[in-house]
Amino acid sequence: MAIVFCCVKNCFDGMGFSATPAPRRETNPITLDTNHIGHEVVIVKNGLRICGSGGAITNAPLVQSKSYFEVKIQQSGVWGVGLATLNTDLNRSPGGMDAGSWVFCWDGVFRHNNTEIQKALQHANEGDILGVSYDHVELNFYLNGKNMDSPVTGVKGHVFPVLFVDDGAILDIVLDNFNYPPPQGFEKIMLEQSLL
Repeated sequence: MAIVFCCVKNCFDGMGFSATPAPRRETNPITLDTNHIGHEVVIVKNGLRICGSGGAITNAPLVQSKSYFEVKIQQSGVWGVGLATLNTDLNRSPGGMDAGSWVFCWDGVFRHNNTEIQKALQHANEGDILGVSYDHVELNFYLNGKNMDSPVTGVKGHVFPVLFVDDGAILDIVLDNFNYPPPQGFEKIMLEQSLL
């Protein structure tokens, strides 16, 4: 029970309470969608942190030609990061277990349709930042700003960023004010009406 409480406390607190209030900035309307989450998923931190067990997609699909977002691994465990359609099973961590998700997982494996697509040369650890770019041809991943050189192709359908967690993992999605510059020509996810 103490371990579960610790993980839930970490999910809500992050690095603890700060005596100095954070400066106010405009809130990004794109967040993890509480209407499209696994049964045992908890979304906190204004819709930007996932913990519990399962997956969550964002409330906005990738409609622009070159999209980029980041994910910070706040706490290790079993996790997956990538893209998914609305048909993916958000109760099966670490993702990539069905035809509707393409994810990079905690064990360094890229998965889709319950198949190991390829294995990365690097593993991401607690505190690392994963960058994700998608141009409707290739899905690419970056580890702390460096391209992992393992493009995933064959992504099909109307896709959304997706995060999966289990076994104590806590992930934060970063949708603007990135830790690393996006690849040339890529930018933050935009709402469809913003593209007009």
